[in-house]
Amino acid sequence: MTEKIPEFKHSPIDTIASKVKALHSTFSSHKSKSLDFRLLQLRKLYWGLRDNEAAMCDALNRDLSKSPFEAFVGEIEWCKNDIIFTCNNLDKWAKDERPADIPLLNSILAPTIRKEPLGCVLIIGAYNVPFQLTIVPLVGAIAAGNTAVVKPSESSPACAAVLQDIMAKHLDPTCYTCIQGGIPETTALLDQKWNKIFYTGSVTVAKVIAKKAAETLTPCTLELGGRNPAIVTKNANIRLAARRLLWAKFHNAGQICVSQNYILIDHSVLPDFLNELKSAVSEFCPTGAQSSPDYGRIVNQHHFERLQSLLSTASGKILIGGAMDASSKFIEPTIVQVSSIQSPLITNETFGPILTLLPVPDLPSAIRIANQVHPTPLAVFPFGTKDETDQILNEVTSGGASVNDGWIHCTVPTMEFGGIGDSGTGSYRGKASFDCFTHRRGIATSPGWAEGLLAFRYPPYKGKKEVYLGMTQLEPGFDREGRVKMGFVRWAIEVRAGAKRMVEMVRYTLSLLGK
Repeated sequence: MTEKIPEFKHSPIDTIASKVKALHSTFSSHKSKSLDFRLLQLRKLYWGLRDNEAAMCDALNRDLSKSPFEAFVGEIEWCKNDIIFTCNNLDKWAKDERPADIPLLNSILAPTIRKEPLGCVLIIGAYNVPFQLTIVPLVGAIAAGNTAVVKPSESSPACAAVLQDIMAKHLDPTCYTCIQGGIPETTALLDQKWNKIFYTGSVTVAKVIAKKAAETLTPCTLELGGRNPAIVTKNANIRLAARRLLWAKFHNAGQICVSQNYILIDHSVLPDFLNELKSAVSEFCPTGAQSSPDYGRIVNQHHFERLQSLLSTASGKILIGGAMDASSKFIEPTIVQVSSIQSPLITNETFGPILTLLPVPDLPSAIRIANQVHPTPLAVFPFGTKDETDQILNEVTSGGASVNDGWIHCTVPTMEFGGIGDSGTGSYRGKASFDCFTHRRGIATSPGWAEGLLAFRYPPYKGKKEVYLGMTQLEPGFDREGRVKMGFVRWAIEVRAGAKRMVEMVRYTLSLLGK
């Protein structure tokens, strides 16, 4: 049975400023800060998701033709599990911490790291995984004690409407609200003052957000994409490489920011790789992709035409697939071989079900090309022996990596995820989501009884430099050439230095007591 999906309506622009101001006022009242309140909101959000699973599934199908399996595994269950994991660990995460390696003199100050919320935050979601990529950062914001505005992507309007309905019915409206719309509404939101902006989407929009945020020195977490390379060496397991990379590229009809944008494959194994790809396509879609209930569609006509244009101007050879249907925004799983890194299918992030192959003579050539195409991609996918994959990881920088698989690292919900360079700034997921929206406030408490011990800081300073150095100076464990002093010598130096500091502190304390 199809669930009734709420109507997508743009939020009135003239109400945005007042709504944001109200959330700032709520934060100033400290309402969102108590752990009990945070946990209550997270538990209510969990049940909001659980009670609306059918509506979420229908919305994902309506916007992206996403299969029920992909909807539950990649969106609904992911978000529910993230909430439960956060609730189970929040008390531990939120506790004050004692910094590591406190010097003896500073230990009397009881140094502490207190975890505090940032304030009122803005979360701008993405259309391709509309629930997970919006709810998971919201969970982090709530857990950290912030108030928040959520701006879902207007390109997935059914999902945006369902999310707004869930938030309105299950979360405290004085702390969390949803703003709907496109560029005008987003522009109005960016005109407001925020304590943090969290954005998932394209590099182009991220530059606009970062520029606007810079005007008020607002910190940003930017989860972007990249021209992610997969590298398949001649020693790789070709069957596994073909199956796993095919799955990674055609999940959600290729609309996954972390999937491989192109494959650099050793020319000697290309024929076998193509045969395995053909077998995998037949296995995954036995009646054809267009009739498969498990294969999605492109989100809208604009992106369909963008992909269509990319294919028509790429001057590559279509080896598998290529069929399209504009009326249903269907693009068949398509394998294209190109001969140059200047191909638009390599220089652009395809973000669709197009798998581009570029044969290379050897591994060094593959590494050189990957670094030339994009020095800081969101992910890299090395296939080969351990020595080969280690070499790729050492010589190709990326936000994350999956060895001998396609974006499997992204399926670890408690491991932090993020880009590097122009593929993203900051990270989240699991505890990292809490940290993303938390300020680590360093606090030192100076006891009255330590006034004499700390008196060396007051002028006049005659004779006090030696006292200070005696209590604080560290001895190097290396010589003037930078060579480390090893074994007994280094141990003796460390013991001597520690004893010297202790003796000097005791001597200084006794001198004060004698005054």
